[in-house]
Amino acid sequence: MRELSIYERLMAEDVGEILGFNVPDLLGADEGLRVIEMSLVARPFVLDFAGAYLDEQPEFSEEIWAEWEAEKRELFGSRWQTVEMVLAALRKLDIYVVDISASNIAFVD
Repeated sequence: MRELSIYERLMAEDVGEILGFNVPDLLGADEGLRVIEMSLVARPFVLDFAGAYLDEQPEFSEEIWAEWEAEKRELFGSRWQTVEMVLAALRKLDIYVVDISASNIAFVD
């Protein structure tokens, strides 16, 4: 289960926040049931790593990446630069998040 591996990496690196965005703590997991138990966090937060990749960035064409970025820029507007910095911090941990939305990278307001 990729998401569990990512939370385990975050826990091993003692990551409780990324650039001021809270990250849930891994409390438990059952791979057979495909369940992850994590702590609650307040905004701002980054969570939901089910669509993330560990140790290698997914290989998409340049066109796909350009479309993805254009969509995310529109979604986050003036906050896109902050989102990019959060994603860069995750990449330093070899965590590549591509499934981002306003519900899994959430600001205070």
